[in-house]
Amino acid sequence: MSPDRILDQQAGHWDRTVEAHGANFRGADYSNAERHALCHDQLLKLWRDGQPASVLDYGCGYGALLERIVARGLPLTRYTGFDIAGSMLAAARATHAGRAQCEFTADAEALAPADYVFFGGVFNVKLDADPGEWQAHVLRTLDAAWPLARKGMALNILTSYSEPEKMRPDLYYADPCFLFDWCKRNYSREVALLHDYGVWEFTLHVRRP
Repeated sequence: MSPDRILDQQAGHWDRTVEAHGANFRGADYSNAERHALCHDQLLKLWRDGQPASVLDYGCGYGALLERIVARGLPLTRYTGFDIAGSMLAAARATHAGRAQCEFTADAEALAPADYVFFGGVFNVKLDADPGEWQAHVLRTLDAAWPLARKGMALNILTSYSEPEKMRPDLYYADPCFLFDWCKRNYSREVALLHDYGVWEFTLHVRRP
């Protein structure tokens, strides 16, 4: 499957999901609001110094990570939400209309560097892409995003250590050791792997040295 075909499938899937369920955890394909918030909290541990910072939310959906940042009172200087699904972007703009220093875009070429780049569960749903093709898509996306991260980037993704009987063919279960090694070898010596927060996923923090 070509990279363009993967992106077209993803855009269609997320358009349908948010149109069916609205701007909430179901629209982002999560089982409950607590699990959705937990995912975001693991990402935001990267922002541990509490200093004012800008954020690029890569695969922002309807802007749930922005809601979490605001709810936690983190000192956000600028927020950019990027997504390829038009209905998701429309929901994000409606939900966050009038919020200062925030923008939502589908233009990957126009993305500017930010202190932190976050990927909140955007690699979980592969649909019918071959696992090898999907892994290549994940790595291409991370390669493109890393130069935009001034302080670091974080991602979370389903784990290959999930219970086999509960694994679904339309989801992607990544090998945490492989991705840790990839980030360590290609991006930074400062990489942390979090795999201890009670759900079948893991989070990687990649910091600029």
